[in-house]
Amino acid sequence: MTPGIRPPRPPRPPRIAAARDEVMDAAYALGWTVVRKMPERAARAAFTALADRTWQRHTSGVRQLERNLCRVLGKDAVDDEVRVLSKKVLRSYFRYWLEVFRLPEYDRDRIVGRMRVTGHEKIFANLDSGRGVILALPHMGNYEQAGAWLVYQGHPFTTVAERLKPESLFDRFVAFRESLGMEVLAHKGASAYGRLAQRLRAGRPVCLVVDRDLTDSGIDVEFFGATARMPAVSAALAIQTSAALIPVTLWYEGEYWAARVHDEIPVPDGGARQEKIAAMTQQLARAFEEGIAAHPEDWHMLQKVWVEDLPEERRNGRNGPEGTAR
Repeated sequence: MTPGIRPPRPPRPPRIAAARDEVMDAAYALGWTVVRKMPERAARAAFTALADRTWQRHTSGVRQLERNLCRVLGKDAVDDEVRVLSKKVLRSYFRYWLEVFRLPEYDRDRIVGRMRVTGHEKIFANLDSGRGVILALPHMGNYEQAGAWLVYQGHPFTTVAERLKPESLFDRFVAFRESLGMEVLAHKGASAYGRLAQRLRAGRPVCLVVDRDLTDSGIDVEFFGATARMPAVSAALAIQTSAALIPVTLWYEGEYWAARVHDEIPVPDGGARQEKIAAMTQQLARAFEEGIAAHPEDWHMLQKVWVEDLPEERRNGRNGPEGTAR
Protein backbone atom coordinates (compact mmCIF):
# COMPACT_ATOMS: atom_id res chain seq x y z
CA MET A 1 0.00 0.00 0.00
CA THR A 2 1.31 3.46 -0.85
CA PRO A 3 2.39 5.27 2.36
CA GLY A 4 -0.01 8.04 3.41
CA ILE A 5 -2.93 6.87 1.26
CA ARG A 6 -5.77 5.09 3.01
CA PRO A 7 -7.56 2.37 1.06
CA PRO A 8 -11.28 2.93 0.50
CA ARG A 9 -13.44 1.66 3.31
CA PRO A 10 -15.24 -1.53 2.29
CA PRO A 11 -19.04 -1.33 2.24
CA ARG A 12 -20.76 -2.29 5.43
CA PRO A 13 -21.93 -5.93 5.25
CA PRO A 14 -25.69 -6.26 4.74
CA ARG A 15 -26.16 -7.95 8.10
CA ILE A 16 -24.44 -5.11 9.95
CA ALA A 17 -26.42 -2.48 8.03
CA ALA A 18 -29.67 -4.31 8.77
CA ALA A 19 -28.80 -4.61 12.46
CA ARG A 20 -27.97 -0.89 12.63
CA ASP A 21 -31.34 -0.04 11.02
CA GLU A 22 -33.18 -2.24 13.49
CA VAL A 23 -31.42 -0.57 16.44
CA MET A 24 -32.26 2.88 15.09
CA ASP A 25 -35.90 1.97 14.55
CA ALA A 26 -36.10 0.53 18.06
CA ALA A 27 -34.58 3.71 19.52
CA TYR A 28 -37.19 5.92 17.88
CA ALA A 29 -39.96 3.54 18.89
CA LEU A 30 -38.68 3.85 22.47
CA GLY A 31 -38.83 7.61 22.15
CA TRP A 32 -42.46 7.62 21.07
CA THR A 33 -43.44 5.25 23.87
CA VAL A 34 -41.23 5.60 26.95
CA VAL A 35 -39.96 9.18 26.52
CA ARG A 36 -43.45 10.30 25.57
CA LYS A 37 -44.79 9.13 28.93
CA MET A 38 -41.86 10.10 31.21
CA PRO A 39 -42.28 12.88 33.78
CA GLU A 40 -41.36 16.03 31.88
CA ARG A 41 -38.71 17.26 34.29
CA ALA A 42 -36.89 13.92 34.22
CA ALA A 43 -37.10 13.74 30.42
CA ARG A 44 -35.67 17.23 30.01
CA ALA A 45 -32.81 16.48 32.39
CA ALA A 46 -32.00 13.28 30.50
CA PHE A 47 -31.97 14.98 27.09
CA THR A 48 -29.86 17.86 28.38
CA ALA A 49 -27.34 15.34 29.70
CA LEU A 50 -27.33 13.55 26.33
CA ALA A 51 -26.74 16.86 24.56
CA ASP A 52 -23.81 17.73 26.82
CA ARG A 53 -22.28 14.29 26.39
CA THR A 54 -22.54 14.57 22.60
CA TRP A 55 -20.92 18.01 22.74
CA GLN A 56 -18.08 16.72 24.94
CA ARG A 57 -17.39 13.83 22.55
CA HIS A 58 -16.90 16.41 19.78
CA THR A 59 -18.26 14.13 17.09
CA SER A 60 -17.98 14.88 13.38
CA GLY A 61 -21.44 16.43 13.45
CA VAL A 62 -20.44 18.78 16.28
CA ARG A 63 -17.26 19.72 14.45
CA GLN A 64 -19.26 20.54 11.31
CA LEU A 65 -21.71 22.53 13.42
CA GLU A 66 -18.82 24.61 14.77
CA ARG A 67 -17.49 25.23 11.26
CA ASN A 68 -20.96 26.42 10.30
CA LEU A 69 -21.15 28.68 13.35
CA CYS A 70 -17.78 30.20 12.47
CA ARG A 71 -19.33 31.45 9.23
CA VAL A 72 -22.39 32.78 11.04
CA LEU A 73 -20.19 34.67 13.52
CA GLY A 74 -17.64 35.76 10.92
CA LYS A 75 -14.75 33.87 12.50
CA ASP A 76 -11.83 32.16 10.78
CA ALA A 77 -11.45 29.38 13.35
CA VAL A 78 -13.23 27.77 16.29
CA ASP A 79 -12.61 29.59 19.56
CA ASP A 80 -14.14 29.60 23.05
CA GLU A 81 -17.12 31.66 21.89
CA VAL A 82 -17.92 29.15 19.16
CA ARG A 83 -17.53 26.21 21.55
CA VAL A 84 -19.91 27.78 24.07
CA LEU A 85 -22.42 28.50 21.32
CA SER A 86 -22.19 24.97 19.91
CA LYS A 87 -23.08 23.60 23.36
CA LYS A 88 -26.20 25.78 23.39
CA VAL A 89 -27.10 24.53 19.91
CA LEU A 90 -26.78 20.90 21.01
CA ARG A 91 -29.10 21.55 23.94
CA SER A 92 -31.60 23.25 21.64
CA TYR A 93 -31.32 20.41 19.12
CA PHE A 94 -31.93 17.73 21.75
CA ARG A 95 -34.85 19.78 23.09
CA TYR A 96 -36.30 19.58 19.57
CA TRP A 97 -36.04 15.76 19.64
CA LEU A 98 -37.49 15.56 23.14
CA GLU A 99 -40.46 17.60 21.96
CA VAL A 100 -40.84 15.46 18.83
CA PHE A 101 -41.35 12.44 21.06
CA ARG A 102 -43.69 14.28 23.42
CA LEU A 103 -45.70 16.47 21.02
CA PRO A 104 -48.50 13.90 20.64
CA GLU A 105 -49.14 14.42 24.38
CA TYR A 106 -49.39 18.22 24.14
CA ASP A 107 -52.91 19.63 24.01
CA ARG A 108 -54.16 22.54 21.95
CA ASP A 109 -53.82 25.04 24.81
CA ARG A 110 -50.14 24.29 25.17
CA ILE A 111 -49.28 24.29 21.47
CA VAL A 112 -51.23 27.48 20.74
CA GLY A 113 -50.86 29.22 24.10
CA ARG A 114 -47.10 28.97 24.25
CA MET A 115 -46.53 30.11 20.66
CA ARG A 116 -45.26 33.64 20.12
CA VAL A 117 -45.44 34.54 16.44
CA THR A 118 -45.20 37.82 14.58
CA GLY A 119 -46.36 38.47 11.04
CA HIS A 120 -48.77 35.55 10.83
CA GLU A 121 -51.40 37.84 9.30
CA LYS A 122 -49.50 37.54 6.00
CA ILE A 123 -50.16 33.81 5.96
CA PHE A 124 -53.85 33.98 6.82
CA ALA A 125 -54.64 36.89 4.48
CA ASN A 126 -53.37 34.93 1.49
CA LEU A 127 -55.10 31.69 2.49
CA ASP A 128 -58.38 33.47 3.22
CA SER A 129 -58.28 34.95 -0.28
CA GLY A 130 -57.88 31.47 -1.79
CA ARG A 131 -54.21 31.86 -2.66
CA GLY A 132 -51.76 29.07 -1.85
CA VAL A 133 -48.85 29.77 0.48
CA ILE A 134 -45.36 28.23 0.54
CA LEU A 135 -43.84 28.52 4.00
CA ALA A 136 -40.08 28.06 3.64
CA LEU A 137 -38.15 27.31 6.81
CA PRO A 138 -34.60 26.56 7.93
CA HIS A 139 -33.75 23.85 10.47
CA MET A 140 -34.52 26.15 13.41
CA GLY A 141 -36.41 25.79 16.66
CA ASN A 142 -39.25 23.29 16.47
CA TYR A 143 -40.95 23.32 13.07
CA GLU A 144 -43.04 20.27 14.04
CA GLN A 145 -44.70 22.31 16.79
CA ALA A 146 -45.07 25.27 14.42
CA GLY A 147 -46.82 22.94 11.99
CA ALA A 148 -49.19 21.75 14.73
CA TRP A 149 -49.87 25.41 15.58
CA LEU A 150 -50.79 26.12 11.95
CA VAL A 151 -53.15 23.11 11.90
CA TYR A 152 -54.84 24.38 15.07
CA GLN A 153 -55.37 27.72 13.30
CA GLY A 154 -57.56 25.81 10.84
CA HIS A 155 -54.99 25.40 8.07
CA PRO A 156 -53.78 21.79 7.64
CA PHE A 157 -50.87 21.74 5.22
CA THR A 158 -48.75 19.48 3.03
CA THR A 159 -45.05 18.75 3.43
CA VAL A 160 -42.44 16.42 1.98
CA ALA A 161 -40.49 13.80 3.93
CA GLU A 162 -37.09 12.41 3.06
CA ARG A 163 -37.07 8.63 2.66
CA LEU A 164 -35.43 6.98 5.68
CA LYS A 165 -34.04 3.53 6.30
CA PRO A 166 -35.43 1.24 7.49
CA GLU A 167 -38.85 1.72 5.93
CA SER A 168 -40.46 1.18 9.33
CA LEU A 169 -38.66 4.28 10.66
CA PHE A 170 -39.94 6.36 7.75
CA ASP A 171 -43.43 5.07 8.48
CA ARG A 172 -43.10 6.14 12.12
CA PHE A 173 -42.23 9.70 11.12
CA VAL A 174 -45.08 9.86 8.64
CA ALA A 175 -47.51 8.55 11.27
CA PHE A 176 -46.20 11.10 13.79
CA ARG A 177 -46.65 14.04 11.44
CA GLU A 178 -50.03 12.84 10.23
CA SER A 179 -51.15 12.56 13.87
CA LEU A 180 -50.49 16.31 14.13
CA GLY A 181 -52.73 16.98 11.12
CA MET A 182 -50.11 17.24 8.35
CA GLU A 183 -50.27 15.64 4.93
CA VAL A 184 -46.89 14.01 4.24
CA LEU A 185 -45.63 13.17 0.77
CA ALA A 186 -42.66 10.87 0.27
CA HIS A 187 -39.92 12.62 -1.66
CA LYS A 188 -40.09 11.19 -5.18
CA GLY A 189 -38.84 14.03 -7.35
CA ALA A 190 -41.33 15.11 -10.02
CA SER A 191 -44.18 13.12 -8.45
CA ALA A 192 -44.03 14.96 -5.12
CA TYR A 193 -43.41 18.27 -6.90
CA GLY A 194 -46.56 17.85 -8.98
CA ARG A 195 -48.71 17.03 -5.97
CA LEU A 196 -47.36 20.06 -4.08
CA ALA A 197 -48.31 22.23 -7.05
CA GLN A 198 -51.83 20.79 -6.97
CA ARG A 199 -52.24 21.67 -3.30
CA LEU A 200 -51.02 25.22 -3.89
CA ARG A 201 -53.36 25.78 -6.83
CA ALA A 202 -56.19 24.65 -4.55
CA GLY A 203 -55.28 27.46 -2.15
CA ARG A 204 -53.67 25.29 0.51
CA PRO A 205 -50.45 25.89 2.46
CA VAL A 206 -47.25 23.92 1.85
CA CYS A 207 -44.38 23.86 4.36
CA LEU A 208 -40.82 23.05 3.25
CA VAL A 209 -37.53 23.02 5.17
CA VAL A 210 -35.09 24.33 2.59
CA ASP A 211 -31.81 25.57 4.04
CA ARG A 212 -29.80 22.57 2.84
CA ASP A 213 -29.77 20.89 -0.56
CA LEU A 214 -29.84 17.10 -0.40
CA THR A 215 -29.14 16.48 -4.08
CA ASP A 216 -26.96 18.01 -6.80
CA SER A 217 -29.73 20.20 -8.18
CA GLY A 218 -29.74 23.15 -5.80
CA ILE A 219 -29.09 26.84 -6.32
CA ASP A 220 -25.85 28.50 -5.26
CA VAL A 221 -26.49 31.53 -3.03
CA GLU A 222 -24.40 33.91 -0.98
CA PHE A 223 -24.95 32.98 2.64
CA PHE A 224 -23.03 34.66 5.44
CA GLY A 225 -20.39 35.80 2.97
CA ALA A 226 -19.70 32.46 1.27
CA THR A 227 -21.37 30.30 -1.37
CA ALA A 228 -23.94 27.84 -0.06
CA ARG A 229 -26.33 25.56 -1.91
CA MET A 230 -30.05 25.58 -1.19
CA PRO A 231 -33.02 23.81 -2.79
CA ALA A 232 -34.80 25.69 -5.57
CA VAL A 233 -38.14 23.95 -5.08
CA SER A 234 -39.87 26.73 -3.12
CA ALA A 235 -39.08 29.42 -5.70
CA ALA A 236 -39.94 27.09 -8.59
CA LEU A 237 -43.33 26.29 -7.06
CA ALA A 238 -44.09 29.96 -6.43
CA ILE A 239 -43.39 30.81 -10.07
CA GLN A 240 -45.41 27.88 -11.41
CA THR A 241 -48.47 28.24 -9.18
CA SER A 242 -48.51 31.97 -8.28
CA ALA A 243 -48.52 30.97 -4.60
CA ALA A 244 -47.02 33.32 -2.02
CA LEU A 245 -43.44 32.39 -1.01
CA ILE A 246 -43.03 33.40 2.65
CA PRO A 247 -39.92 32.64 4.77
CA VAL A 248 -40.39 31.73 8.44
CA THR A 249 -37.67 31.54 11.09
CA LEU A 250 -38.12 29.85 14.46
CA TRP A 251 -36.47 29.83 17.88
CA TYR A 252 -37.04 29.13 21.57
CA GLU A 253 -37.88 31.72 24.24
CA GLY A 254 -37.62 29.90 27.54
CA GLU A 255 -40.63 27.58 27.76
CA TYR A 256 -42.19 29.28 24.74
CA TRP A 257 -41.84 28.69 20.99
CA ALA A 258 -41.32 31.74 18.81
CA ALA A 259 -41.54 32.46 15.10
CA ARG A 260 -41.13 35.37 12.71
CA VAL A 261 -43.08 35.36 9.47
CA HIS A 262 -40.98 37.39 7.03
CA ASP A 263 -42.25 39.41 4.08
CA GLU A 264 -43.34 37.58 0.94
CA ILE A 265 -40.66 37.08 -1.71
CA PRO A 266 -42.24 38.29 -4.98
CA VAL A 267 -41.58 36.79 -8.39
CA PRO A 268 -39.30 39.18 -10.35
CA ASP A 269 -40.95 40.95 -13.29
CA GLY A 270 -38.18 40.27 -15.79
CA GLY A 271 -35.68 37.56 -16.63
CA ALA A 272 -35.79 33.93 -17.62
CA ARG A 273 -37.36 31.34 -15.33
CA GLN A 274 -34.00 30.11 -14.06
CA GLU A 275 -32.91 33.67 -13.31
CA LYS A 276 -36.10 34.27 -11.33
CA ILE A 277 -35.55 31.08 -9.34
CA ALA A 278 -31.98 32.10 -8.53
CA ALA A 279 -33.01 35.62 -7.46
CA MET A 280 -35.84 34.35 -5.23
CA THR A 281 -33.69 31.67 -3.62
CA GLN A 282 -31.09 34.32 -2.85
CA GLN A 283 -33.74 36.44 -1.14
CA LEU A 284 -34.79 33.38 0.83
CA ALA A 285 -31.19 32.92 1.98
CA ARG A 286 -31.14 36.56 3.11
CA ALA A 287 -34.24 36.01 5.25
CA PHE A 288 -32.67 32.91 6.76
CA GLU A 289 -29.52 34.93 7.49
CA GLU A 290 -31.56 37.44 9.49
CA GLY A 291 -33.26 34.76 11.56
CA ILE A 292 -30.13 32.68 12.16
CA ALA A 293 -27.98 35.71 13.03
CA ALA A 294 -30.58 36.75 15.62
CA HIS A 295 -30.87 33.24 17.12
CA PRO A 296 -27.80 31.16 16.16
CA GLU A 297 -28.25 28.89 19.19
CA ASP A 298 -31.44 27.51 17.62
CA TRP A 299 -30.10 26.72 14.13
CA HIS A 300 -29.69 22.94 14.18
CA MET A 301 -27.32 22.53 11.25
CA LEU A 302 -24.81 19.75 11.87
CA GLN A 303 -24.42 19.03 8.15
CA LYS A 304 -22.59 20.67 5.27
CA VAL A 305 -24.28 23.67 3.69
CA TRP A 306 -21.47 25.67 2.09
CA VAL A 307 -20.12 24.53 -1.25
CA GLU A 308 -16.47 24.48 -0.22
CA ASP A 309 -17.34 21.95 2.50
CA LEU A 310 -18.98 19.54 0.05
CA PRO A 311 -17.14 16.55 -1.45
CA GLU A 312 -15.46 17.50 -4.71
CA GLU A 313 -17.79 15.37 -6.82
CA ARG A 314 -20.80 17.36 -5.53
CA ARG A 315 -19.43 20.87 -5.90
CA ASN A 316 -20.29 21.23 -9.59
CA GLY A 317 -23.40 19.04 -9.67
CA ARG A 318 -26.48 20.37 -11.45
CA ASN A 319 -29.62 18.47 -12.45
CA GLY A 320 -32.31 21.12 -12.83
CA PRO A 321 -34.12 24.04 -11.22
CA GLU A 322 -36.65 22.30 -9.02
CA GLY A 323 -34.19 21.16 -6.39
CA THR A 324 -35.39 19.12 -3.44
CA ALA A 325 -36.98 19.62 -0.05
CA ARG A 326 -36.64 17.72 3.13
